[in-house]
Amino acid sequence: MSGRRATGSGGFVKVCGLTQEQQIDWAIELGYDAIGIVVTPKSKRYCPPERAVELAAHARGRIPSFAVALAHAETTAVAEHFDTIQVYEMVDIPNLALASGAPPERPEALQYFFYDASTGSGVFADIPEWVRDVPGRVVIAGGLDEHNVADVIEAFAPYGVDVSSSVETAPGIKSREKMAAFIAAARSH
Repeated sequence: MSGRRATGSGGFVKVCGLTQEQQIDWAIELGYDAIGIVVTPKSKRYCPPERAVELAAHARGRIPSFAVALAHAETTAVAEHFDTIQVYEMVDIPNLALASGAPPERPEALQYFFYDASTGSGVFADIPEWVRDVPGRVVIAGGLDEHNVADVIEAFAPYGVDVSSSVETAPGIKSREKMAAFIAAARSH
């Protein structure tokens, strides 16, 4: 499953940290490929299990949904409601999106590999060259915004990109205008 393609050719663009149904509707209207709901209590964008399940139900059949957490254990209460589980640890599940700032040991075991050295902090840092060599669906995340996303896509040709904090007016409060500007920049390549 090589799965590599330039995002500019209509590649994968995910918006993460959604907290309201309206934000999911915006993602669908704007042409995003997936949404992320954060289920780790350590996040400013945390959705408790009951709320996360409501948001997953709102997305179901309309846009793929990711349950996003630091540890797999944080997703167990909601996992069955989401298409993909995105965590910062290697676990043996079929729908795993591993997020890490280090190369994955078993990339073939992953549905996606999210390169995110920021661990959800939204701070952009130089992306190491090894990211180019990871097989499969590589998604670059961490500090991407409308101003740097096209350059990252140009340089790394990832399967996709992921955005969260740069499309917000406050943690968990997404801006439709900022979401529109980001996806336009990502698709402009």
